[in-house]
Amino acid sequence: MSRKAVDTRKRVRVAKPFVFARLLFVFGLILLAGIALVVRIAYLNKNKGDAYERKVLAQQSYASNVLPYKRGDIVDRNNNKLATSVKVYNLILDPVQILSDEKYIKPTIKALVDVFGLKEEEIKKILDKNSQVQYYVMKEYKGLKSTYVEKIEKLQKKDKNIKGVWFEEEYVRKYPYSSVGSNVIGFCTSDNTGSWGIENYYNSSLNGVTGRRYGYFDADLNLVKTVKPATNGNTIVSSIDVNIQGILEQHMKKFLKDVGALNMGCIIMNPNNGEIYAMASNKQYDLNNPRDLTGFYPQKKIDKMSDKDKMDALSKIWRNFCISDAYEPGSTFKPFTVCAALDEGITNTKRTYLCDGGQDVNGTYIKCVAHGIGGHGQINICQSLMKSCNDVMMQLGADMGKDTFLEYVNTFGFGARTGIDLPGEAVGGIFTKDTMHSVELATSSFGQGQTVTMIQMAAGFSALVNGGNYYEPHVVKEIDSESGAVVSVNDDKLVKRIITEKTSKLLRNYLYKTVEEGTAMPAQVEGYTVGGKTGTAQKHPVGHGNYLVSFIGCTPVKKPEVVIYTVIDEPKVEDQAHSTPATEFSSQVLTDILPMLGIYPDKKDSKKVTSDTNIKLPSTKKGNKYLEEPEGGAIDKDYKVASGKEGTDE
Repeated sequence: MSRKAVDTRKRVRVAKPFVFARLLFVFGLILLAGIALVVRIAYLNKNKGDAYERKVLAQQSYASNVLPYKRGDIVDRNNNKLATSVKVYNLILDPVQILSDEKYIKPTIKALVDVFGLKEEEIKKILDKNSQVQYYVMKEYKGLKSTYVEKIEKLQKKDKNIKGVWFEEEYVRKYPYSSVGSNVIGFCTSDNTGSWGIENYYNSSLNGVTGRRYGYFDADLNLVKTVKPATNGNTIVSSIDVNIQGILEQHMKKFLKDVGALNMGCIIMNPNNGEIYAMASNKQYDLNNPRDLTGFYPQKKIDKMSDKDKMDALSKIWRNFCISDAYEPGSTFKPFTVCAALDEGITNTKRTYLCDGGQDVNGTYIKCVAHGIGGHGQINICQSLMKSCNDVMMQLGADMGKDTFLEYVNTFGFGARTGIDLPGEAVGGIFTKDTMHSVELATSSFGQGQTVTMIQMAAGFSALVNGGNYYEPHVVKEIDSESGAVVSVNDDKLVKRIITEKTSKLLRNYLYKTVEEGTAMPAQVEGYTVGGKTGTAQKHPVGHGNYLVSFIGCTPVKKPEVVIYTVIDEPKVEDQAHSTPATEFSSQVLTDILPMLGIYPDKKDSKKVTSDTNIKLPSTKKGNKYLEEPEGGAIDKDYKVASGKEGTDE
């Protein structure tokens, strides 16, 4: 080993004690600094802790709770509440505050026992289990009335030691008339989301803005509260008359009980501005419990349903037949064909037509309703409506040609949404210039082949009888703020002019004669001039005897104030091929509602018509002179069968 190596080892041995001493010195300094810091903190906490705590708390804020808004009411045209939100209270406990001082526990527990009937042991168990919780919802005590709040507040004023008990506000949606107008009103979920009807369409207007209650501690540890109030939703003023709606639904329930039908719908509206007075489908449900299937299915069947099956069943119940289903209208479409021909100058009051029982259209023989008796003979345009003659309609369609005919079909609003302020509106199905040929033109002229919706028919017919003005149909008149100020108005939404006043006047006379002497005689209402047209559309596949029967009419004839449109899909009668069930139903409804609308008799001499609420079973006698013969299945088997769209739901 070299001398140099030995010297190195000696230097290392000499350096080690010096390094350890230096490290020990540094550690000692750190320890002393730590002790000094602890002493200083203890000193500050003892002498200035409160001051510093105040400074910290003064810089902190907290949000106490959300203040819910009240969803706006839905009222009828007479300010009757159809939907409203009721304030309720949920019981909340703050176990931390209750247990923070021994003097709070006993009086607080006693107050809960006295007001809510809770057991003392039960309360103690909740407090012990949630001793670190400041927000505990008493689930069994949600949706309380204000009387409970008043009782607790009264006790708290007497005894300041009752702590940690408070109430959270919320609103619950209520429907005072239960099922009345359910298809129009719709319902609301717990999170203020509208489903179906007005509740859905006007959801954003009905909803408000939530508020919030803030709080913070000032420098003296005093709690300062700040409240940002909630903004409540707007009130929706509907055009619905709850009394008219209720009467309509009563008649419908009775008809379905006494007669029965696969489906049914009825619209009552003001033809002069598009307001809907009443609209009903055959399935009304409880808006306060919209998911209850017990009134529609046996409990055993409900128990076997999957969640999907239940939702499908509910969707069918909630569906509004009057706007969401399309079908072939049958002869109620004939007034539109006549109006188009009159307006184009293709026909007039003096011209006559020969009905020999049908028409050979490009190799396809299409029958008239009077085929079995050799046709209606020589008749004019008015008589063609009175007798519901398919032959004359086909002649009018051929004279117009498909281009002109389709132009009017579009002008009348078919094949497009009307714009009614309800969700789920269907459009129906109409031919185009490429798909309409001679046979399709012939069948469409009397209401077969193309599909429509009830609201399309009611809106279009209103324009035919009101002088030619097409108004957008609507179920809401206006939107008001909580203070009563008008936010927006839906009245008198004139869209276009579709026919002349002269044509409209002629049509009203023809429709009046149809009710007085033609196929629509059961629609008469004692003391009133009623005009209207019947329909019996055979459903596909033909030959099964299934029909959709209908009536559309107006009163008073000189200046119509009400339009009614009734559709009955497969009435449960022996012979469905007659419109009598729809015409009689419409007559009975009009008899009850016209005085309520302030529309009084305008006719001195009239035949007596049943005016009570008893719905008469429809007659199916072949010999009844006013019964309309079937319009569907009118194609002779010896000829090529015409194509057409099936008249079932869209």
